[in-house]
Amino acid sequence: MILSTIGGLFVLSTAIAMLRKPDVYLRINVTTKAATLGLGLILASAAIYFEDYSVTTRVIAIILFIFLTAPIGGHMLMRSAYFTKTPVWKGTKIDDLSGKYDPVTHELYSEDQNSPESNDKSDGIA
Repeated sequence: MILSTIGGLFVLSTAIAMLRKPDVYLRINVTTKAATLGLGLILASAAIYFEDYSVTTRVIAIILFIFLTAPIGGHMLMRSAYFTKTPVWKGTKIDDLSGKYDPVTHELYSEDQNSPESNDKSDGIA
């Protein structure tokens, strides 16, 4: 009962956060984290309640699947939203990808392409 209640509270907090968060990036973030944890707790409570080997193995498989795929899906959704220039909340202070994405070639670089250091393409040979 405790696990299902805590899981339900996480799912409820996800629903409330979906209405309260100002932009798509924060909504995807909260959905990925809180809903995944809430679903995992609810499924774990079902496995404990039924005490059957077949139910428990299925629940463990589902929890592993959700925990492996939800963060990747959330990351891909945020990445595609960023690349299609979905507006960011005005209170966002840090943009780690600013200047690192080339919209023409669709390449993502590890360092800023607009900085003077990145324009120096010397290979160390004199």
